[in-house]
Amino acid sequence: MSMPFTVGPAHAEALLHQMLRIRRFEERCAELYSAGKIRGFLHLYIGEEAIAVGAMRALCADDAILATYREHGHALARGLPMGEVMAEMYGKAEGSSGGRGGSMHIFDPRYRFFGGNAIVASHLPVAVGIALADQVLKRPAVTVCFFGEGAVAEGEFHEALNLAALWKLPVIFACENNLYAMGTALAYTEAETSIAAKAAAYHMPSEEVDGMDVLAVEAAMRRHVEAARQGGGPRLLEFKTYRFRAHSMFDAQLYRSKAEVQEWMESCPIRRFREALEAEGLLAAGRYDALDAEAVAEVDQAVAFAEAGHWEAVAQLTEGVTTPWSPPATKATQGARVKSSNREALRSALKEAMQADPRVFLMGEDVAHYGGCYAVSKGLLQDFGEDRIRDTPLSESAFVGAGIGAAMNGLRPIVEVMTVNFSMLALDQILNNAATLRHMSGGKLSVPVVIRMAMGAGRQLAAQHSHSLEGWYAHIPGLQVLVPSTLQDARGMLLAALQSPDPVILFEHVQLYNQEGELPEDAGMVDIRHAAVRRSGRDLSLVAWGGSLPKALAAAEQLAAEGIEAEVIDLRVLRPLDTASLLASVRRTRRLVVVDEMWRTGSFSGEIAAIVQEEAFWDLDAPIRRVCTVEVPIPYPKHLEDAALPQVADIVKAARETMARGVQHG
Repeated sequence: MSMPFTVGPAHAEALLHQMLRIRRFEERCAELYSAGKIRGFLHLYIGEEAIAVGAMRALCADDAILATYREHGHALARGLPMGEVMAEMYGKAEGSSGGRGGSMHIFDPRYRFFGGNAIVASHLPVAVGIALADQVLKRPAVTVCFFGEGAVAEGEFHEALNLAALWKLPVIFACENNLYAMGTALAYTEAETSIAAKAAAYHMPSEEVDGMDVLAVEAAMRRHVEAARQGGGPRLLEFKTYRFRAHSMFDAQLYRSKAEVQEWMESCPIRRFREALEAEGLLAAGRYDALDAEAVAEVDQAVAFAEAGHWEAVAQLTEGVTTPWSPPATKATQGARVKSSNREALRSALKEAMQADPRVFLMGEDVAHYGGCYAVSKGLLQDFGEDRIRDTPLSESAFVGAGIGAAMNGLRPIVEVMTVNFSMLALDQILNNAATLRHMSGGKLSVPVVIRMAMGAGRQLAAQHSHSLEGWYAHIPGLQVLVPSTLQDARGMLLAALQSPDPVILFEHVQLYNQEGELPEDAGMVDIRHAAVRRSGRDLSLVAWGGSLPKALAAAEQLAAEGIEAEVIDLRVLRPLDTASLLASVRRTRRLVVVDEMWRTGSFSGEIAAIVQEEAFWDLDAPIRRVCTVEVPIPYPKHLEDAALPQVADIVKAARETMARGVQHG
């Protein structure tokens, strides 16, 4: 082992001690797993300690760290209290994540440790967003993102590197290449097995480093961290290493030979460093044993701390999914009414929000120079510049993930996904990161990101651009799902969403962008917790949202001419669902028709029907009816598209049939 820089005895002992702390911690975790104290998956870091220890030595307190499911070593090297890390392994409430994350999800923002991530490569775009926030806020911090070589096969790896290079962000992508993603050798999965070489496509400096040499790791990290800190943009370091234990405790290791493992164990980073220090006279006699004993004693104390900890009460099960929060009170409007379209209402909200809060910015595909696919952001580039109206590549997972990371690190991003169909490419980020991080971190992390999506059919865009998937997202705890149907809601819901401490998805129906009307010039935030009664009635409740609301209102007018007074409920908030308003209306009218542009099977209308059946069955005078999209991919020809979608005539027919059935009140 060479000495790439001058190392004093204190520095040397600190590195050795940290590696011993991690090694003894991991060995004890293996024992505890076998004893049933630690459950789930357990991925040990034994053999790779030099990377976490050397890398952390090169960082400052304000730098950010993200890692994978093998992150215990990174957490300890970063300085997280060992007792809290061990308690998290147990799942105890005293753990780093309150016991909710477990082995694979350790978080502690006090140490700028943004956690382990169990979805391969999912944290790379988040790291880009964290670095973006530091860059925008002019903080001299660097983000270091650790990942395994298996992540390079994921699209998020390439999307994240491209975005980081495009924006010259201070990110270090630190690949811990242990040769086997899980049980498949790199040569079987990659046409180019050099991870460092992949960075060249993004004009990103890179370097291969001996990951079993703690001093080589520290030296490389110091060079690249300083370059990134000085504005040199992102870098990639490929640390060549080897995990001495299985991928996880379930792994039988049938894919590699015992001889190969033994050969790598001869390069044990702790042994190599100890021998080098003794050869250089930097480690006094008996110091190794003393440092090792200290590490063992600390592990003993950590286990005792975890054993003495308590389990979170079952009564707290649903706490921490979202932040306890009351939206700001809506204010009465006093200004003159002005003509507006739906898109103009959205644009005015964007403009007002960015004028009021410098942390707010918009990013997405074609939002800047093109002005947005639906022209919502037209002209904002000239008003706010490229830093706050950011065009992104066509890489939904990367820029949605970046929005999540930026939100976690102090900004208020508005992310525009051109159409809900494209959001499937970012579902990992929305479901596994945005929606779960607060709960999984024990309430330590918040993700105040607003994601806008165009949705719906009716414009002859055929099957791949015509979906209504808001019900899918409403299924996910941790999200707020809003569907504005009026001009005032389009403007006011966006303004209110930007006050939320949790992720909000705003669905904008394509058929409503051109909707015109009058809007108070001082229209502000609207209520984003309750449904709205758009038309009062006594005979039945028509429940709709988004593009279906105008159809429901038109149907109500037709029904009124026949003597049937329908109450029209604009659901508008799908999560958290306002069940009280829904049930109150049904109990008044005793009949319910739900209009939903999703397909009937698995639709949100089915959820509404189930709630009413469970809570108000004896108040109903007739079966619940649903008017949904025909179960066929949306056709291109106009007559077939119209036939597939709920129309006014379909709503009227369902209402008449509902009135004709069941109990009649005189």
